[in-house]
Amino acid sequence: MTGPHLSRINRFMAAFARRQATRTVALPGGFAAFDDLFPQSRANNQVVIDGAVDAEALPALAEDALGHLPHRLVCVLDEDTARACVGPMVRAGYTHSGYLVMVHTGPVPDRASAEEVSLDALRGPLTTRWRGILPDVDDEVVRQLVDRRESRLRGADDVRFIGSRAADGEVASWADLYLDPAAGTAQIEDLMTSQAHFGRGHADAVLATALRLAAEAGCGTRFLTADATDWPRHWYGRRGFEVVGRSHVFERE
Repeated sequence: MTGPHLSRINRFMAAFARRQATRTVALPGGFAAFDDLFPQSRANNQVVIDGAVDAEALPALAEDALGHLPHRLVCVLDEDTARACVGPMVRAGYTHSGYLVMVHTGPVPDRASAEEVSLDALRGPLTTRWRGILPDVDDEVVRQLVDRRESRLRGADDVRFIGSRAADGEVASWADLYLDPAAGTAQIEDLMTSQAHFGRGHADAVLATALRLAAEAGCGTRFLTADATDWPRHWYGRRGFEVVGRSHVFERE
């Protein structure tokens, strides 16, 4: 399973980063993707390595590409390439994180009570959630983290925001759904729940609905990424997701 699924997924993630960006710069082994509207958003201003790269040269490549920004983010999609890069990147002051690539292999659930929602409906809940996650950042950083979701509409052929609403109508849990029916691939990204609505089944409703919509769109490869050291990977595992590989992220201030 890992071979064809992972190759397809890596192509999808690289293409999404390119399409989402307002400008890209070709680099040996990959590219830099930028969106000058959201300079504080690491995911919108990063280096993506999706090919062969000189591991020893990567820190300098990243510095040349990202030196005008307050952060450095380098995503290496191939696991063998990433392992070779760990030493040089850590010596250059980067922290290294692994993300599990998880493909849904269980039965496709029935569509639940979640629905497609607008970005406007997400602004309030997203703002509150980000302020809880990053209490020390200023309002401009939070604004960019919220508004950057609009740029994701460019990333795939079909991009939807899926939300489950509380009794008062507020969106309680949400996720992005990126669909490429021609390639048969779908990604579920940034599943989050408002702190006030934890433990009430909203995330399950969002995930089930996203999986059903992806299957209905003809996407046989339905995947997400999860922090290799955090608890959600187990939550996803209980809902039919299996690990097929890893992507790697290197970060530095």
